[in-house]
Amino acid sequence: MTVASGVRSIRTDVPWDQARRIAYRAAAPLPIADLPFSGAYGCRLAEPLRALIPLPRDAVAAMDGYAVAGRPPWRVVGQVLAGGPAHGGTLRSGTAVEIGTGAPVPIGAEAVLPYEAAGGVDGVVIGEAEPGRHIRRRGEDCAWGEPVLAAGTLVTPVVLGLAAALGHDLLRVRPRPIVEVLVTGDEVVPTGVPGPGRVRDAVGPMLPGLIAWAGGESLPPLYLPDQEAVLTGVLADGTGDVVVVCGASSRGPADHLRAVLAAVGATILIDGVAVRPGHPQLLARLPGGRSLIGLPGNPFAALAAALTLLVPMLRALAGRAETVGERSALAVPVMAHPADTRLVAVRRSGRGAVPTGHDRPGSLRGPALADALAVLPPGWAGGPVELLALPVEPGLSE
Repeated sequence: MTVASGVRSIRTDVPWDQARRIAYRAAAPLPIADLPFSGAYGCRLAEPLRALIPLPRDAVAAMDGYAVAGRPPWRVVGQVLAGGPAHGGTLRSGTAVEIGTGAPVPIGAEAVLPYEAAGGVDGVVIGEAEPGRHIRRRGEDCAWGEPVLAAGTLVTPVVLGLAAALGHDLLRVRPRPIVEVLVTGDEVVPTGVPGPGRVRDAVGPMLPGLIAWAGGESLPPLYLPDQEAVLTGVLADGTGDVVVVCGASSRGPADHLRAVLAAVGATILIDGVAVRPGHPQLLARLPGGRSLIGLPGNPFAALAAALTLLVPMLRALAGRAETVGERSALAVPVMAHPADTRLVAVRRSGRGAVPTGHDRPGSLRGPALADALAVLPPGWAGGPVELLALPVEPGLSE
């Protein structure tokens, strides 16, 4: 295969499974950072999450009622509410204080008697109070300095709530890689119904969710004309960790990506992958160390290429492990490609993976009905195959 003059190229027409490994190993995890909660969401903890305070910080009431000492009846001698002043002194036997949930229990209190279990009149309370009942002891959930979550834990909304309860304002995490998405093509329109000779962009809207699912963060897609100078200028000014160029990785007269890479002194690591759909995909290293991934313009082909190169690279940058999909039989016979890996849109079922059909490179109808892509090796003649998961629900892949 010929390569544009001035571009250093390493591999062409790479087998599909090798391409995934090359993409993963071409990137090192991003430096650890201390981020506020808004930036840490969706990242992975880079170190164990430790308690900056014991939890609870103080012995507190778990119910609204009366903190009591000794046996009933109890004379009510005060009131303690959450956030208010603590009871001064030690609670003596035969006395009680009215107390709100979350308020610190006085020294000497043996239990909290809930309102619904209490009786009495004229400042005297009676009822059955089991020793220690309805009191949350200091540090019973975790002690000061205790590691509560392990490094590598995904920062979910619940993790953010726990971190706040433990006293954190920043979390030490592996940051999400930032991805610039460049959609090329004079015929591509970003909104509305395309007119004659035009085509509505389907790849740009697809990528942000796919990128988030893989652990990255996408900048808004930028639409570019088919002009070398424009693409060259945008690459020179970019700031993302990864650049994705859509629709310029083939070898047609309007596909200028290789010429641009030659002009900026890039190194192409992969120039074509032996896979259908998605063969004309490209992985390059730009001067300064940023990575560039070229995706075909056909939407299904772009999806296949993104799962082959982009997702493994984002996982590596985010410090996440390589993945291998589950294996399954196919419910119906499917023809393999004699020389290339074939990716087939399927839906899991109790009788095996069922192809959804509509598998043309330019159509997303089949993948939209699917929850995985079945990976058929070259010349495959039957037996279980790997299922490459699709991001069918909002969230992050494991």
